[in-house]
Amino acid sequence: MGKRVAICAVSQIKNDGDYWYLRFQNMLLPCLEAILEQTGVTFDLDKGIRDIITCSDDVYDARTISNNGVTDVVGAHLRGEEKMAQEAINGLGYAMASILSGHDDVVLFMGHCKETQTESRLMNTNLAFDPFYSRPLGLDFINANAFQAREYQDKSGLTDEHLAKIVVRSRENAKKNPYARENELVTVQDVMKSSMIADPIRELHLYPVTDWAFGMLLCCEERAYEFTDNPVWITGFGNCMDSYFLGDRDLTSNFSLKRAAQRAYEMAGIKDPKKDFDVVELMDSFAYQLPLWAEGVGIVDEGKGAEWIDGKGADDQNVNLSGGMLNGNPIILGGVARALECVLQLRGEAGKSQVKGAKRALAHGCYGAAGQHQAVVVLEK
Repeated sequence: MGKRVAICAVSQIKNDGDYWYLRFQNMLLPCLEAILEQTGVTFDLDKGIRDIITCSDDVYDARTISNNGVTDVVGAHLRGEEKMAQEAINGLGYAMASILSGHDDVVLFMGHCKETQTESRLMNTNLAFDPFYSRPLGLDFINANAFQAREYQDKSGLTDEHLAKIVVRSRENAKKNPYARENELVTVQDVMKSSMIADPIRELHLYPVTDWAFGMLLCCEERAYEFTDNPVWITGFGNCMDSYFLGDRDLTSNFSLKRAAQRAYEMAGIKDPKKDFDVVELMDSFAYQLPLWAEGVGIVDEGKGAEWIDGKGADDQNVNLSGGMLNGNPIILGGVARALECVLQLRGEAGKSQVKGAKRALAHGCYGAAGQHQAVVVLEK
């Protein structure tokens, strides 16, 4: 087997604030059809798709065994199907392991999330906490992340105005992205006047509730050109989990992100992340996370996130030109959305956001309170 895994095709529907008129099967079907049309791949058990990885979540689907509802529409009946019940970027690592191990030649990877079905952020993310000590306190991702945001502000000098600039830039970049969620452009003053949700996090500092679905076809190096003339290669992957209880963690240390990045960089041969990437996509569910995660992946010096924002470093390093997670992706799909955007950049298909001659990209995803679980993927032309 070769040492690289190819992403041969990607597909998606537009991110939307409420697909009230679509069931999740209707969201996934056009993604599957687009993959089949782009690649000509079949479900033949010898030469085609034998195994499928899906991403869904019981809480957001408001049902148990959420993947049971999608097996038919993704072609997973009478063959292998594995559910990624985690931030979906980890599905790329799962597919990569399946292919490099020799278990599979071709893997179909699809996911969906309708956040609008159960849009109570408190109810949904409170379930991620320990049921005896933390849930009764009412902890959720918003107020837990507020602890991290405050600590990071104290460490880096990040101000309310810095956070507002991040939001404004996200909305402006998203206007160039035809698949981005439709949001109004805002000013720094608009953001700074928005309601305080959990100090220092304001209403416009966090990503909006969003519905979305995607598809990807991955295969081994030897067969990549059967399905595309323009493959994108996964050359590095790493993930890491930090301690479960908030009190056991240094919330601004980027412990798990630094280790995930290190593993991915070692696999891909990355020596200097500040110079080695043409495109960077970070999963910034909250505005303060853009500079914090930029420090974690090593494109910004530790504690220098505020200076990076002032110096327009995100523009210089082509970070989140898509608009990022902050403009709106479902929370369990935000990381894989970053990877998909990187694929489009490397294929030269990013439209108005295209970075000329992009050859290597970094995609990042995270899940859990205050970025507990982190994953990094290196993608190359």
